[in-house]
Amino acid sequence: MRREDMADLAAFAVVVEERNYTRAATRLGLSQSALSQIIKRLEERLSVPLVARTTRSVAPTPAGERLWQTLAPMLRDLDQSLIALGEFRDKPSGTIRITSVEHAAKTILLPALAKLVADYPDINVEIVATYELSDVVAEGFDAGVRLGEHVSKDMVAVRMGPDIPMAIVAAPSYLRERPAPATPHDLASHRGVNLRLPTPGTVNAWRLVHDDREIRVRVEGPLVFNTIELILDAALAGLGIAYLPLDQVDAHLREGKLVRMLGEWTPPLPGYHLYYASRLQTSQAFRLLLNAVRYRP
Repeated sequence: MRREDMADLAAFAVVVEERNYTRAATRLGLSQSALSQIIKRLEERLSVPLVARTTRSVAPTPAGERLWQTLAPMLRDLDQSLIALGEFRDKPSGTIRITSVEHAAKTILLPALAKLVADYPDINVEIVATYELSDVVAEGFDAGVRLGEHVSKDMVAVRMGPDIPMAIVAAPSYLRERPAPATPHDLASHRGVNLRLPTPGTVNAWRLVHDDREIRVRVEGPLVFNTIELILDAALAGLGIAYLPLDQVDAHLREGKLVRMLGEWTPPLPGYHLYYASRLQTSQAFRLLLNAVRYRP
């Protein structure tokens, strides 16, 4: 394959990733017209249309999607090989992209990374906070962070922390209007402040366990957020009852701003794990990251 063929395929890959000619051209350091000519030249060479343009975006055709599915792992392997060359430098370097739930990013990743990036200034870390169960390989991440029970069996998983105590809480002002729930059945008469999950129409179910009996409860309510901080703020404002990590509400419980309920029904959730595809992670920078976040009881 000629060098220009490789360059054209790499440009096509960026167009598919960005789904936008303007962003792709900026990323490649090209003009939009030059990038359009590259894609046109590639399509003529292959005798098949690869992208379909609309007024707002660019999407691969079926042929383009098939080409992208073949190219993507090859380009990722090439990127990893180039990153691995950093091991021959005096200092570890490279960019590590991680998808993580918000709570793990705040309580584990950020404290661990503070020292890592201070000690190794040539290592860059990008964290994307989301509750979506990402395919880290397909979506271009180096690793993901999720609860242990949600990690795919074909991934390498490294435990990052202990199990996570949970709490059902509400403000005293909210409880003045109605009695605190004594059993999970009583939650039906309460207003829940809920966490939105990426699946359309889905909110997080509260995991309750007592005497080896587990139930998943969804407490209906008018407020749904996609961040823990907003759920906590709503609970503190007396707008409903919430299910949150204990470490996020502990100070408010001590100060009397929140009241905990159904404690015997709220066992810890499985601890967070960092997961990754072992064949892709060989760089010195990634090994330093693993060491920084690894749980040591």
